[in-house]
Amino acid sequence: MMGDYGKNRLYHNRHGTFEEVADAAGVAGDGKTWGSGCGFVDYDRDGQLDLVVANYANFELAHASPPGKYPSCLWKGIAVFCGPRGLPGGRNILYRNLGKGRFQDVTLSAHVDRTMGHYCFSVSPFDFDNDGWPDIYMSCDSTPSILYRNNRDGTFTDVGILSGVAYNIDGREQAGMGSTVADYDGDGNLDLFRTNFSDDTPTLYHNNGDGTFTDVTYPAGLGSSTRYLGWGTMFFDFDNDGWPDLLLVNGHVYPEVDDLKLGIDYSEPKLLFHNNGDGKFADISKAAGPGINTPAPARGLAIGDLWNDGRLSAVIVNRNGTPSLLVNRTTYPNHWIEIKTVGTDSNRSGIGARLVLKTATRTQIDEVRSGSSYISNNDMRVHFGLGRIKEIEYLEVRWPSGLVERYLNPRADSIVVVIEGSGQPVGRTMQKPDRKDGD
Repeated sequence: MMGDYGKNRLYHNRHGTFEEVADAAGVAGDGKTWGSGCGFVDYDRDGQLDLVVANYANFELAHASPPGKYPSCLWKGIAVFCGPRGLPGGRNILYRNLGKGRFQDVTLSAHVDRTMGHYCFSVSPFDFDNDGWPDIYMSCDSTPSILYRNNRDGTFTDVGILSGVAYNIDGREQAGMGSTVADYDGDGNLDLFRTNFSDDTPTLYHNNGDGTFTDVTYPAGLGSSTRYLGWGTMFFDFDNDGWPDLLLVNGHVYPEVDDLKLGIDYSEPKLLFHNNGDGKFADISKAAGPGINTPAPARGLAIGDLWNDGRLSAVIVNRNGTPSLLVNRTTYPNHWIEIKTVGTDSNRSGIGARLVLKTATRTQIDEVRSGSSYISNNDMRVHFGLGRIKEIEYLEVRWPSGLVERYLNPRADSIVVVIEGSGQPVGRTMQKPDRKDGD
């Protein structure tokens, strides 16, 4: 699925070839919105993957204002292209999967339309309140970011402000770009990280486990990088020590900066932060090699185990240039495991499944997730670093269907395929209630 300026595109896999079916499927949109992010999510837990689309702005190329015409078309005193302020904000869209290749626009009945006028970019579905129902985070440019809480009845409520993820610790809206989710401190709650515009820090939100988040950017050691303009970002455990690290890819939006002599460049290096395992991160970018330090106008970032050897690599989309492939060349003395989920009663990809990995010393969690980063989709297999531990007590999977089951002693240093219904059942989460939206 692609969101872009104009109509959306949905490519259906026809056993090795792809057919564009957005119009036939009902997800093409009206062509007037500027799609900027999307993710598949089974928000009603009916076993069929629904689709959420973030829209940036309503924009007509034929009537675009010239650079410098309005105050919103100036940056540091120079004329640049206009926006986003001054443009009408986009309306985010939720499509419900009806089966047989058809979707229904349920934006109004799901109350997604009640948060209007935001310039949204990335989509990160995750169950932030641990109730078994997927919620949806959207990072927004120059406006408060959005956290759609799943009300478990087919509707959502934006709790971004109430939960603490709409603004930063100073109460300011930021120019949010990319977003990523992980339990970075190992407390059993999924945390949230967002990249922002230059002259600002990225933002790390710690999930307090009670429906609220705290901006911990500065105490976590992430507040010193304000020079770069961040886009794609991902938590990923590059050294397999069991603690998710952070990669940010950067690049400015105004080509004019190269002529300003302000110490700001259109092409920028990446940032790599190592998770120390104590709630703090260390900036190791300068020692991370040319893949990190070579400047580029980067935008999209996807993480995956491209060689199936437990070492995660990165694919980066660069503006008007060839993509970059960052290969993890270092061998670490740590173990790992990757989980591929196959749903039966749940959606086939197991998207939304909550995974709990238990060893003698740690319990780690993550979810199977579509979306995140920025205009990218990552390896759908869930990766856990294990450190020096090689014996795993169990993997517990909470499937979107509600089934909870365990797989005992999965093998470390391997890619494990788990099929819903093949494990040891240990319970069932809340049953799915009746819907309110006329289904």
